[in-house]
Amino acid sequence: MRVSTNPLRAGLLAGLALAALGALQAPVQAQRVVPKLGTLCPLGYVDTLNGKCSTLGLMTYTVKPTNGQACPEGWMNVGGGYCRQK
Repeated sequence: MRVSTNPLRAGLLAGLALAALGALQAPVQAQRVVPKLGTLCPLGYVDTLNGKCSTLGLMTYTVKPTNGQACPEGWMNVGGGYCRQK
């Protein structure tokens, strides 16, 4: 079996893999209620004692789970396993 070492083909495959990973991520939208991922709710959210955290309708934040990673540029860590868009 012969393995191709063509850099153009390798770059194309890497680009397709990254595009596929990007398509798997859920779109980010503003949420008033988010699932409680740990023992704490994110900053600005109140524990509703049913496994969810809510802003009680006062604010709408755009948040996404950190998944154990640092928040991307333009986002800040607000605790509770979430990043908020700045």
